Amino acid sequence: MGAEGARLKRPTIAEIAARAGVSTGAVSYALNGRPGVSATTRKHILAIADEIGWRPSVAARSLSGSRAHSVGLIIARSPDTLGVEPFFMRFIAGLEGQLARQNIALLLQFVDDHRAAIDAMRLCWAERRVDGMVITDLWTDDTRIPVLDNLGIPAVLVGRHRNDTALPAVWTDDTAAVTTGVDYLVALGHRDITRVAGLPALDHTQVRIAAFRAAMFAHGLGNPRVVATDYTWEEGAQATRTLLSRRDRPTAIMFDNDVMAAAALNVAQEMGIAVPQELSILAGDDSQLCVLVRPALTALARDIQGYGRHTAQVMLDVIDGRSPGSQSENPTRLAVRASTGPPPP
Repeated sequence: MGAEGARLKRPTIAEIAARAGVSTGAVSYALNGRPGVSATTRKHILAIADEIGWRPSVAARSLSGSRAHSVGLIIARSPDTLGVEPFFMRFIAGLEGQLARQNIALLLQFVDDHRAAIDAMRLCWAERRVDGMVITDLWTDDTRIPVLDNLGIPAVLVGRHRNDTALPAVWTDDTAAVTTGVDYLVALGHRDITRVAGLPALDHTQVRIAAFRAAMFAHGLGNPRVVATDYTWEEGAQATRTLLSRRDRPTAIMFDNDVMAAAALNVAQEMGIAVPQELSILAGDDSQLCVLVRPALTALARDIQGYGRHTAQVMLDVIDGRSPGSQSENPTRLAVRASTGPPPP
């Protein structure tokens, strides 16, 4: 084997033992934190292991039953999601930051659908690449949940607690948030309010639609319009263009996220419809995007990085064998900005 091949060879326990002048058993004790070697010898072995770049292999972890020191997040969406959805970037930042404090890595993977997500979950768990899974984008009928339960994979659900599993959930009160938005628009004088919602299969989409209809009904404004989209800029713009082309166009539109609300603002400006004088726009998520556009967007604001940190801590509790139970996040607040005002006379 040439010099290049030698450099590429994975360091082994035998190599560490030879350099340290001890047995492979002593190296195993030191690397796995078990008694059997002195503190001085352990320190010497760990220093050599670090110097030659030794790391435990996936196969070895699988055979030994030791922890992988990583948590999986498998998202059934296009990788482009990270570029257009500020929610995921901020949530992942909070999640990874909290895990890193405990020297736990985040294994992030994007797949096409739930079937691919299930395959990826099975593989990660079989190879002991993760100690647990964080599950986002819960569907009303979610095929991932029974797999997690059957395999006994420690997991945390990002969404409301479910009756079909004992897995803990970290959730936000979407009903209260949507109700706050409707109450505010009605207080401004709006009566014709439309909701541009996200993917219908998602559980939180259905919760928000139900909350919107209930809040409108409570104000005597029954049977409001709801338009389903896929959360993207393109579908948000298309929905807005269709709504604003109607003779009975709404005076206010609530969007399920910030991306679609920003797209709607652009469409309104193209069509010569003044915001907020002729149309009020309210975003379902708050982000820097909401304050970079003009007029700045009124939004339902929550600490998304805090949401990620909270989820990570619950995940760590589950991995350590504790039973944290489902936990709620801090209430969503209304950040009032220039995109909302009274309706036209």
